[in-house]
Amino acid sequence: MEKRLYPSLIMDALKNVRYPGNGKDIVENEMVEDDIRIDGMSVSFSLIFDKSTDPFVKSVVKAAETAIITYIGEDVDIKDHIAVKFRQNIEKPTKLLPGVKNIIGISSGKGGVGKSTVASNLAVALAAQGYKVGLLDADIFGPSMPKMFNVEDEPVYMDVVDGRNLIAPIEKYGVKLLSIGFLVEKDSAVLWRGGMASNALKQLIGEANWGDLDYFLIDMPPGTSDIHLTLVQTLAITGAIVVTTPQEVALADARKGISMFRSDKVNVPVLGIVENMAWFTPSEHPDEKYYIFGNGGGKRLAEALSTELLAQIPLVAGICDAGDAGCPVALKNTVSGDAFNTLAQRVVEVTQRRNEQLPPTKKVETHA
Repeated sequence: MEKRLYPSLIMDALKNVRYPGNGKDIVENEMVEDDIRIDGMSVSFSLIFDKSTDPFVKSVVKAAETAIITYIGEDVDIKDHIAVKFRQNIEKPTKLLPGVKNIIGISSGKGGVGKSTVASNLAVALAAQGYKVGLLDADIFGPSMPKMFNVEDEPVYMDVVDGRNLIAPIEKYGVKLLSIGFLVEKDSAVLWRGGMASNALKQLIGEANWGDLDYFLIDMPPGTSDIHLTLVQTLAITGAIVVTTPQEVALADARKGISMFRSDKVNVPVLGIVENMAWFTPSEHPDEKYYIFGNGGGKRLAEALSTELLAQIPLVAGICDAGDAGCPVALKNTVSGDAFNTLAQRVVEVTQRRNEQLPPTKKVETHA
């Protein structure tokens, strides 16, 4: 079986390298920059030192090369691939995604409520209404956007922008798309530790050519996790949309998700709730409604938590079929398509109102 390298393997190996100045390992010392690049068996990254006069630069670089070969394998190509930077020369980083006007997280308290279906169709509907839209599939352990957009086998290329190599998002239906799913085998389980997943996510955000966007949608993992924390620490999220179904168990989890965004530490405005699978409508009888998961749960939750009920999306077989076929239902003139296009209009309205009434969101600060 072919050996595969991951950023977490590199970081674990580098924990065996001590910085002579204080005896700590170089990972603990925050000397390994978050720019690990892996191409087959070739590895490159940067080490950061405080000053250019540091007497340990050469010895630490040599020790890092040796650690990679010793703890991972002699077949790793690392020699002369470690760049050296000095904190005194590092310019203050520019704002991430400077061309993006609104960053919206699509979240759910639990899996299975159709969060990714809502995210993909909302993105397509916004693009169809003339907005510039990007969609990041940040659902680490269940990335579904490549299939929903029928781009599972599309290669990912690099763009050169101002001398930087940036990942080029795949464009489909007017939406710029990147997914964790592009970085893993589509039929393999994702066995990533939190740090590795967070680093991959940061790379898809900060090292991609997103360009100018009106709306940057993030399909978040279900529940609450360190991935959510990574996102709010990396980006100033304009607002969050929480997806639920009418079932009481889903509503209880949605309440927890809303509580997370509204907590003092996160403080991301909740733009509203989307009640998915609000009722079942047979395709051949679009006027009929069968409330198989309960009636009005999303509306009651929105009222109880003083937020908006943005849309009630009916359960129609065509939604699932369209997603599996890689053709979002928002592109079609159907009951479901109309519901998603109405949702897009509502999202535009509540986002504009949020920007008029509330100050810009701030990133969550990290503390040592």
